[in-house]
Amino acid sequence: MKNLTIGKYYGLQHLSTKRGTITCLALDHRQNLRKANPLFMEDGELSRFKLDVIAALASKATAVLLDPEVSAAHAIAVNAIPNHVGLVVAVESTGYGGEATARKAQIIPGWSVEKAKRMGAAALKLLVYYHPDSPTAGEIEAFTHDIGEQCKQYDLALMLEPLSYSLDETRKLTSSEKRYVVVETARRLTPLGVDVLKAEFPLENGEKDEILWQQACQDVSAASEVPWILLSAAVDYETFIRQVTVACNAGASGIAVGRAVWKEAVTMTADERINFLNTTGRRRLSRLTSLCHALARPWTEFYNAEADFSWHKTY
Repeated sequence: MKNLTIGKYYGLQHLSTKRGTITCLALDHRQNLRKANPLFMEDGELSRFKLDVIAALASKATAVLLDPEVSAAHAIAVNAIPNHVGLVVAVESTGYGGEATARKAQIIPGWSVEKAKRMGAAALKLLVYYHPDSPTAGEIEAFTHDIGEQCKQYDLALMLEPLSYSLDETRKLTSSEKRYVVVETARRLTPLGVDVLKAEFPLENGEKDEILWQQACQDVSAASEVPWILLSAAVDYETFIRQVTVACNAGASGIAVGRAVWKEAVTMTADERINFLNTTGRRRLSRLTSLCHALARPWTEFYNAEADFSWHKTY
């Protein structure tokens, strides 16, 4: 068990149930939402959509993941985030730099780890596109380590979201290739100052063998030095429920879920959206939170915190 600093430990407490399981409502999406609904090209409309989702669903989660551009400060300003729900703020720009087979990370212009800490975030979320065999793998590792060091400096928990990609532009990763990439990514990146890994399901969606699902998720648990949570990656709700059950039984500490819960609301009118979120959306998220609470591995099995009576002198 690793001794975690007081700020990071307190941040993780804010993101989880008392048992130490995480259900993070993901709403840091930007360009994919603008593409899905032309109205969202207007910042105000995109922000209004996110605030509607937060108002309806955040109370059923343990944390909410927002972007600083149109949702994080805005949700705080209108008291949309319940007091018992932790705030995770993204730091990366939408998309990536470099070539499609050698991707580079980007930080939102004008944003920083220090600003996320100042605004009161419980954790910072960093997304990187990573393939262990890419020419830019070393660069992404160094970048992740640098952000990890900044989070250490400001005593802010770091949630890392690595997204896999193919080194062949003509095709996607096969299921076995994705398993290799996701597992090896956990092995290489989690030692770099990461506190929580937000991982993809380690097989392609077409894979039907749930015994293979279990084995692949166990591989992620074995490779990761930190607690990991499963991202929904736009799969449908029923598929995600099955993935969550397998992942949590294999050692995951919870989930980060977005479109699997609220994606139908993206193209609805305002009234339809609010009704959908307050009925179907709430039922979906409540079920997922209960599932994680029952099955997930508590992050407290990875970390403890200690403070002697002179800790404040060297903090």
